[in-house]
Amino acid sequence: MNPYQAPLKDMQFLLEDVFDATSTWQSMPDIAEMVDTDTAMAILDEASKISRDLIHPLNRSGDEQGVRHEGDNVITPDGFKEAYQEFADGGWVGLCGDAELGGMGMPKMLGVLVDEMSYSACNSFTLYGSLTAGAALAINAHATDELKNTYLPNLYSGQWAGAMDMTEPQSGSDLRTIRTKAVPNDDGSYAISGTKIFITGGDHDLTENVIHLVLAKLPDTNGISLFLVPKINVNEDGSLGEANGVSVGSIEHKMGLKASATCVMNFDNAKGYLVGKPNRGLVCMFTMMNYERLAIGIQGLGSSQAAYQMAAEYAKERMQGLAAGGSPTGADSDPIIVHGDVRRMLLTIRALTDAGRALSVFTGKQLDLAKYGSDEAKSKAARYVGLMTPVAKAFLSDRGLDATIMAQQVFGGHGYIRETGIEQLVRDTRIAQIYEGTNGIQAIDFLGRKVTGDNLATLKEFVADVREDLAGLSHIDDADKEAVLDRFEQIVQTAAFINDNKVAQPALINASAVDFLDAFGYTLYGFYSLLMADKAADHEDSDFKAQKAFVARFYMDKLFAKADYHLAQVNQGDSAVMSMPENLF
Repeated sequence: MNPYQAPLKDMQFLLEDVFDATSTWQSMPDIAEMVDTDTAMAILDEASKISRDLIHPLNRSGDEQGVRHEGDNVITPDGFKEAYQEFADGGWVGLCGDAELGGMGMPKMLGVLVDEMSYSACNSFTLYGSLTAGAALAINAHATDELKNTYLPNLYSGQWAGAMDMTEPQSGSDLRTIRTKAVPNDDGSYAISGTKIFITGGDHDLTENVIHLVLAKLPDTNGISLFLVPKINVNEDGSLGEANGVSVGSIEHKMGLKASATCVMNFDNAKGYLVGKPNRGLVCMFTMMNYERLAIGIQGLGSSQAAYQMAAEYAKERMQGLAAGGSPTGADSDPIIVHGDVRRMLLTIRALTDAGRALSVFTGKQLDLAKYGSDEAKSKAARYVGLMTPVAKAFLSDRGLDATIMAQQVFGGHGYIRETGIEQLVRDTRIAQIYEGTNGIQAIDFLGRKVTGDNLATLKEFVADVREDLAGLSHIDDADKEAVLDRFEQIVQTAAFINDNKVAQPALINASAVDFLDAFGYTLYGFYSLLMADKAADHEDSDFKAQKAFVARFYMDKLFAKADYHLAQVNQGDSAVMSMPENLF
């Protein structure tokens, strides 16, 4: 198989033509000084080379070798340590980090595209940097200046790594039952004791220190607080001191992501430092969690793009059968790209991937506006970030797995064996629907908090923006624009019914949430498909213009109706789900 090639033209198109990144950045003084179009394209071009030449070559070997736990050490596969050092030296870990504390200060619109490239190249490798960037974000948002100055420069530089320690054996998504304790020390620090499981990047040999963000309970309280706990203590002068009572109990043996160290972590009176206010740890941790949720959605997107490249290349080369009506060349067999079912799968992957990338860049734009925009822009963007984050995590990762499975199907029997590499992509992507909050939980958050939580105010505001944008599309048929707007209006109506009945039917949101999110996602992708086709209509590359038009037409004719299916499921209510007695399961 050929090396991964980042879809730079598609990425540049989204930044320049679809979401007008240049004007967005120029409206933000803090960003305008850091990046312009030429800088952004240079960063994407370099990230493309890094993902192709440095990261992608580790993907297969890392999966085959896996992570090892030997004594007190967690050892990553051959080449990972050297590659991570080169990756960190290039500033990629701190790409969007605070420039005043050692980060590069780049906008998230750009960061999501770099993340996609890295996930396409190697899921396992990318997770290490992603967790570090998320930990740095939480520290920067909630920690004291002393903690920021001590830890952030080394996190942004990649000299140290970060990890998020939440889950315990008895406490998964319901964190109220965690048992890890934090006992105050005389010097203002805390002694942290407990066990955490499923900790991605909990320990490894890529960096000299790992900085853990640990949820724990203070004495005589049921509240949850957040603590910064270094694997190795840091002296006042910034040098590393003694080990800090942080150890690895074991590593998990997983279905995929075998080169990513998923650890059981033990904390034995480890010295930790409070981040944020006591008993407000979940608020602080969710700064990191929401970052990781978007990142894991992009993991699904990156896998989808990689799967498309692999399957499309294979379909053009694999000779099998004859085209319907006979070979156009008179050959004994044709490449499988001529077959309708293969084209259906490839077009499905392509349409979902293109629209998914638009969702990721839009969400990145809202994050930039919420951080750097005017006061009015910040308020609106923050609401849109809240609305879109669970959609990005769940819909991108669900469709990402769909895409990798369809790509595997394109390979036929060759997709089930290791040599082609597609089966690894299926295994690696499966976890994206599970960790950082299962997609069912994302859907419940979306419908229960983000949609009905403010009585549909943010949803209606977003739909009003879509209505305005659709009206401005001059190259799209009115019937297509009306179809998208009609589905959004139906979604609002259904959400209003749920909002009016959620107290009388307490299981309604839980039983309907996944279908509601999917109905929204497929409708949203219809909008993005039309938006991209319209903006591409004046593109200087005629093939690119035609491709966007064909993909949008396929989406509206073949995939858009999935929104109707999922909306119909929501409108059936919760009785079919909730009525059967437990003993009959």
